[in-house]
Amino acid sequence: MSEWAETTIGEVATVFDGPHATPKKTEEGPWFLSISSLDRGRLNLAESAHLSEEDFIKWTRRVTPQEGDVLFSYETRLGEAAMMPAGIRACLGRRMGLLRPNRNVVEPKFLLYAYLSPEFQQTIAARRIHGATVDRIPLNSLPTWPIRIPGLREQRGVVALLGALDDKIAVNERIAATVLELCSAKFRLLHGSADGEVAVGDLAELKYGKPLPAARRIVGDIPVFGSGGISGSHNEPLVKGPGIIVGRKGTVGSVYWSEVDFFPIDTTFYVECKNGRASLEYLYFALRSLGLEHMNSDSAVPGLNRDRAQSQLLRIPAADAMRNFTTEVRDFFRLKRTREEENRALATLRDTLLPQLMSGRLRVKDAEKIVEDAT
Repeated sequence: MSEWAETTIGEVATVFDGPHATPKKTEEGPWFLSISSLDRGRLNLAESAHLSEEDFIKWTRRVTPQEGDVLFSYETRLGEAAMMPAGIRACLGRRMGLLRPNRNVVEPKFLLYAYLSPEFQQTIAARRIHGATVDRIPLNSLPTWPIRIPGLREQRGVVALLGALDDKIAVNERIAATVLELCSAKFRLLHGSADGEVAVGDLAELKYGKPLPAARRIVGDIPVFGSGGISGSHNEPLVKGPGIIVGRKGTVGSVYWSEVDFFPIDTTFYVECKNGRASLEYLYFALRSLGLEHMNSDSAVPGLNRDRAQSQLLRIPAADAMRNFTTEVRDFFRLKRTREEENRALATLRDTLLPQLMSGRLRVKDAEKIVEDAT
């Protein structure tokens, strides 16, 4: 194993930050990257917007993100980072910086793993500046911060190992997303060909979730759903799965599916079928198609207007078509759940290996068999 040497960020990369302003957002054009798009080492553009070609020129005068740059947040979401992929024209958003690696001394993806490692996360926690409203990384001193790296050969071994896990996770995510898109297409086809219309409230009831403060939760296998999705776990369910959760306050009108028993808290509704005319699977896609996010109440505290939501009309296909659709979707949902469970196991393995590999305590060849068995 090669020697691990302590160096500095400035010795292995150049630090850049973006403009301290926000351009006018557009429907298309280059990407204006958001710190919300930094997703556990990957760039998720779902949370980013576009800007015009004219603004792109102005917003990239300081730096244009390129493949291999390590994007990071220097305010609010400290410690988050992602690799800039190939083939994307983008500029940095507010509160975002990037590290441009010196490839003579560091592999770009190794630099990302080093940034995400517990050791460097502790450095961020110790050296961040506490502000009146948000904490931040002082970019002027960041180049002097210590970081430990081995030789390039060892770096490439670490990247190959952890990259294999990341690649498998990415494949599973694409499969899960494709499954959902396929099911959505089947729903649109079936819904569009149905004749009769029925109010949502005649098919199902949106029932209120129950309060479950974090202090009262007992860690277990039951997912706890808020309006923003899974927000923790508990040892007892409120509702038997599978089921549908709808955001009531907060992320109004969000719709989630749980294959397993779950606990919806009081910022949500859960769906209870009234009869067999529509399956939960059909209702899941139907509710997603209704634009519930626009059905806010007019009260001082905005929330989903339940009466308005339950009064919306849905087309209902014939009973045999409903059964066929439900059977197909259940098979697809089982596949999706299998891939998601595999990803949780892979992510746990990656997060276990990361600190050991990045500290040099675990040799690459000793970890190869573990990763081979997992992928």
